[in-house]
Amino acid sequence: MPKVKTNRVNYPSGWELIEPTLRELEAKMREAENDPHDGKRKCEALWPIFKISHQKSRYIYDLYYRRKEISKELYEFCLDQGYADKNLIAKWKKPGYERLCCLRCMQPRDHNFATTCVCRVPKHLREEKVIECVHCGCGGCASGD
Repeated sequence: MPKVKTNRVNYPSGWELIEPTLRELEAKMREAENDPHDGKRKCEALWPIFKISHQKSRYIYDLYYRRKEISKELYEFCLDQGYADKNLIAKWKKPGYERLCCLRCMQPRDHNFATTCVCRVPKHLREEKVIECVHCGCGGCASGD
């Protein structure tokens, strides 16, 4: 006889501490996904989604690496279950990428002249002082700002 699959997830200890915040961010994400984007550019409709995704990843990153309030088991559980973007967190650990807003901003294939996004340029080197990233709406995520 085949095994019966169940959808039960065993939550590690400490989950009850971070669950309310993650549920709240998921509710915001659902609201942003269902929000009508009349009058907005195609790329602007995705900016709130990128922002909330960044918030969730930064929350888990800060709890584990900065404040050391969650266990490694809980941290890996959150990454495996998709509560945080593991590739973005891997970049945050490298020097020069501590404030990276999204992975698209550093990929040369998504930009003109095979460079990075304008939000990655430090503020003192910019010609225009106020900018917005086309991909995620970031105002600047260079480490030197």
